[in-house]
Amino acid sequence: MQIDASAVLWSAPERERAGRPLLVLLHGYGSHEGDLFSLSPALPLGPVIASVRAPLLAGPGNAWFPLTAETLADDHTPNADAAATAILDWLDTTESTSVGLLGFSQGGATALQLLRLAPTRFDYTVMLSGFVVGPTHPGDAALAAAKPPVFWGRGTLDRVIPPLAIQATEEWLPAHSTLTTRIYEDVAHGISNPELRDLTAFISAQL
Repeated sequence: MQIDASAVLWSAPERERAGRPLLVLLHGYGSHEGDLFSLSPALPLGPVIASVRAPLLAGPGNAWFPLTAETLADDHTPNADAAATAILDWLDTTESTSVGLLGFSQGGATALQLLRLAPTRFDYTVMLSGFVVGPTHPGDAALAAAKPPVFWGRGTLDRVIPPLAIQATEEWLPAHSTLTTRIYEDVAHGISNPELRDLTAFISAQL
């Protein structure tokens, strides 16, 4: 599994990326790199933003690992590890002073999987309407020791992520991160303006 470097959307040309932090955007299942990139004007100006296309075809877009609504809460650890490893390999070809992650839905799950594989590599993670993949992982002990900052936002009307997946994430995140949780009333599987303001403030605080 590989990341298509030619499909990455950047907020700055290569000549303007050196010496700046990097914020990596990871879209949701069946979406594309242009989806979260549309948030760029509202995000902090300091980091260079790179929006990555997931490597697998899924419906009208792409996915990080195979997934259906019926199996959302299943253990997809091997496939999620493969996706996260592909992102790490791509990151090795980039240069930055620090790296943050922002993932939506399955992209948020992939962001947490990146933390499991590289607990000290990322300065912070924003997970929106996402979930943790599988109850345990070999990287969990090191991640529990590092406890990097994580922002988890979700809406009360989200019917895409099953209650069992949310419950598992609620139990897992506090032990493996320095957690900021925000729950938004009457918001479905999407990103509201209040959530966008909150995550922007979170990222700014980490910088």
